[in-house]
Amino acid sequence: MEISIREGEEFIKLGQLLKKAGLVDSGVEAKIVIAEGEVTVNGEVDTRRGRKIYPGDEVSFGDETIKVTR
Repeated sequence: MEISIREGEEFIKLGQLLKKAGLVDSGVEAKIVIAEGEVTVNGEVDTRRGRKIYPGDEVSFGDETIKVTR
């Protein structure tokens, strides 16, 4: 799946990306799955909900992989 960041924005935060992609229903749910190490950024586990995700990054959760575009 591909997700575009907003025009004029440099990045999107990891928790916001999971919500925008519809992979979690709330920020609380995003916080939990990220803290439990269920999310990878560019192939590495990241437990920071506020991690900045830039165009070209890939985020995986469960069976889904999100490619971030401009």
